Amino acid sequence: PLNALLGSWTIEATHPALPTTVVGGHTEFEWLEGERFLLQRSSMDHPEFPDALSVFGAFEDGLAMHSFDSRGVHRIYEMILRDGEWKLWRDSLDPFAQRFTGRFSEDGETITGAWELAEDGSSWKTDFELTYTKLG
Repeated sequence: PLNALLGSWTIEATHPALPTTVVGGHTEFEWLEGERFLLQRSSMDHPEFPDALSVFGAFEDGLAMHSFDSRGVHRIYEMILRDGEWKLWRDSLDPFAQRFTGRFSEDGETITGAWELAEDGSSWKTDFELTYTKLG
């Protein structure tokens, strides 16, 4: 299922703290040699949005993503990618629970989604919204 992510994508992000700003960026998904892990490198065009490197793969309990960003933050998320939907989540409250839901367009060229967070583990609020658009 990770093949659906392969390639170069533009990113448009919005955040409630910057309600009139659309932040652009770019991300690239490519297989690590051997095609056991998928790498994602993302860069954003705003200093408040960190650049990141993520590693996706199949682990003991299914798919997972290990994420590392330019602030020094690193997190592990569980993941599902099927039926045109991409979900990531982590239940840890250090410092808050997070989840992402993205939906692929019918042609697979756009992913529209949002990250949410819950500081108490149950009261979810939108952190930021993302749109990925595949290049070429």
